[in-house]
Amino acid sequence: MEPGDVRTVTSGECTDLYYVDTGMYDTAEYGSVYVLDAERPAIVDTGIGTNYERILAALDEAGIERDDLEVIAITHVHLDHAGGAGFIADACPNAEVYVHESGARHLADPSRLWKGTKSAVGDQIEFYTEPEPVPDSRITELEDGDTIDLGDHELVVHHAPGHAPHQVVFEDPANDAVFTADAAGIWVPSISQITETSPPPQFDLEGTLADAEMLVAMDPETLLFAHFGPKDADGVLAEYTDVLTDWVQAVERKREELGDDEAVIDHFVENADMGHVWGERKARGETAMNVRGVLTYLDHGE
Repeated sequence: MEPGDVRTVTSGECTDLYYVDTGMYDTAEYGSVYVLDAERPAIVDTGIGTNYERILAALDEAGIERDDLEVIAITHVHLDHAGGAGFIADACPNAEVYVHESGARHLADPSRLWKGTKSAVGDQIEFYTEPEPVPDSRITELEDGDTIDLGDHELVVHHAPGHAPHQVVFEDPANDAVFTADAAGIWVPSISQITETSPPPQFDLEGTLADAEMLVAMDPETLLFAHFGPKDADGVLAEYTDVLTDWVQAVERKREELGDDEAVIDHFVENADMGHVWGERKARGETAMNVRGVLTYLDHGE
């Protein structure tokens, strides 16, 4: 896929479902937003706010009028998932924004989130757009076990706080699918590989592994990755637990060897191996962010 492309999800039992490549970080096949053409039409996540018009174009392609969009379901408030919420809400005046209760305040007033994102992503911030607030009156707070009724579909809310305390995954039983947020890592379709995501400051290994186990127990046929696209679930989650555990152990060993966190970051950045997929700049920035997240997690455990 290329940025702006819209495709129908054909995996497993999925119907009424589309996804768009948002071109996040000027990178193809990194950020996807889903459009569910249900009786109450919905989108899941909103990207970073930059190029949000691609999401509106995906609604057009699905035949959904902007006034008819009823649900903007946010998996968590990290700006690569929620940065476009204010823009989409403004363009779709009848849509309610659904988010975990611990993240709602950051949609209503994104100033602290914007500041924290600049610290977390470094010079990648140039790809972002400062988020617009979502009016309080249009925010519905979610907790574990809630259901968003879409008529012929529903989104069942499962709290998945390992990646961030405000993260949820949405189960769509009618499609036997789960919108995984970042709870199942990053799927890289061009090389059929799953890779880690461990950003600072709230990444927690044990919590993330518990979230993956929760997804295993749900036993969905299809995983709907925010990064990137739909994937048959068979074996993926077990693979991710190994990938993530190995990643944290590798960072921990390198810290013990080098004794200097900046040297640890530099080591992994210089050996980043996803440049041929995402481009060198994005691959290096992603790696640096993920190393910082592991180092912060290790500090909390000391």
